[in-house]
Amino acid sequence: MTQRVDDGRVTPRSGFFDRPTTGKAALVIVAYLAYYLLVSLAIGAVFGDEVDKGDVLATGAGIFFGLVLPIAIGAVTLLGFTASIGRLRSVFGRQTVAGRPWMWIGPALAITAVVAHSAAIDWSDWGPEQILLIALLGVFVGLAEELATRGLVVQMLRGAGHPERFVMVVSSLMFALMHVTNVLSGMKVSTVLLTVVYTFGFGVCMYLTMRVTGTIWAAIVLHALTDPTTFLASGGVDEAVTGQTGGWSALAAAVTILMIVFSLVAVFLVRGNRRAPVGG
Repeated sequence: MTQRVDDGRVTPRSGFFDRPTTGKAALVIVAYLAYYLLVSLAIGAVFGDEVDKGDVLATGAGIFFGLVLPIAIGAVTLLGFTASIGRLRSVFGRQTVAGRPWMWIGPALAITAVVAHSAAIDWSDWGPEQILLIALLGVFVGLAEELATRGLVVQMLRGAGHPERFVMVVSSLMFALMHVTNVLSGMKVSTVLLTVVYTFGFGVCMYLTMRVTGTIWAAIVLHALTDPTTFLASGGVDEAVTGQTGGWSALAAAVTILMIVFSLVAVFLVRGNRRAPVGG
């Protein structure tokens, strides 16, 4: 048996991830989460005094050591792992499965939410250092989470021969369940459940964004804009985005609900597989 790696060479098949399965895709997510949590604990043990446990966004040092540094290390590690298994080109290159016109609804909803959250931000509540670091956080979150789920997981599920409906649902579900770990930070269970439901809908929209644009970079950029604008508008990390008030915030909350509803409808509409790139 042979495999074709990113540079086009054909080499003997030997790597553990050369035979992708759903279980191995899940293993990647579990291993990444465990690694991320261990990194966070290690950074907390050294720089814990710099982080305001009651409000991690309160200071620049808290944002950097509590949020940016762990996810940055996670993103760089994921990039290294992706390169080590020969999937950088397939993940970041042109997608093999084309989109359909109706799928543009997904990125359109996500963009509308970004615009609404941006307009709802009270910029006077934030200092330049906080804004810059939260923006940097968004870059690394977008890269790490999209690479893990819309990148590696989607590639593995497709490689295992699953149809695109399965790929979309399972990759979005894995993305959503990643946020269950927020319970460990003391977040209310009700807020965690809301976050999981929302992130499933958002994950579907990011999958559709990748389908219609043909590249994971579009999902990375849109994700990188979503988290910072949400944090700055809500004043916290993973706050319940449907609980905000005010004109623009109400629009963002309404779009969030529409995103969740649309994701459920999309489950019944999406079709296609790797051998049928023009499929729906």
